[in-house]
Amino acid sequence: MSPKLLFLAGSARKNSFNKKLARVAHDMAADKGAKVTFIDLKDYPAPIFCEDLEAEQGMPESMSQLKKLFAGHDGFFIASPEYNSAYSPLLKNTIDWMTRTEKPDEPVLIAFKDKVCALAGASAGGLGGIRGLVPLRMLLGNIGVQLIPNQLALSGAHEAFDDNGALKNDAQADMLENVIDQLISTAHKLHS
Repeated sequence: MSPKLLFLAGSARKNSFNKKLARVAHDMAADKGAKVTFIDLKDYPAPIFCEDLEAEQGMPESMSQLKKLFAGHDGFFIASPEYNSAYSPLLKNTIDWMTRTEKPDEPVLIAFKDKVCALAGASAGGLGGIRGLVPLRMLLGNIGVQLIPNQLALSGAHEAFDDNGALKNDAQADMLENVIDQLISTAHKLHS
């Protein structure tokens, strides 16, 4: 049975390098037979997480929908930009909201626990966003996500994609393919 995988970037920017990378990964996984969904976090706006706001208004509908979407998939792929050696505030806020329970009988961390995840980063710089993947890996591991060992830090991202959004460099495409293969294989083993 093919795993269901969710693909997203931790950026809302229209021409985000990380959105492009998540799209390439999505298409690659689809070509390998996985059931795939691509989402754009700009379609799921939410206020900055605050327990007072949560107590007054509950979880924003956008975050409730997104949490259900995560819960309905076996795993996910996150392409994360690096903001000052960390991941984006958009990604942090999204994760913070989705860790909250909405009902007393809801399993804790339903969107994350026992899910498998692959990480990647894309940056115009020489390190490809890898410094931001370290704290993101730690956060996800702490909330029950099984992270695959392979990851991709795509440097020179401003020159990495052709006009159709594909990766120009075969070595970079091969590295991404290795990440996708491991994500699919691990999701299949965990959820079969």
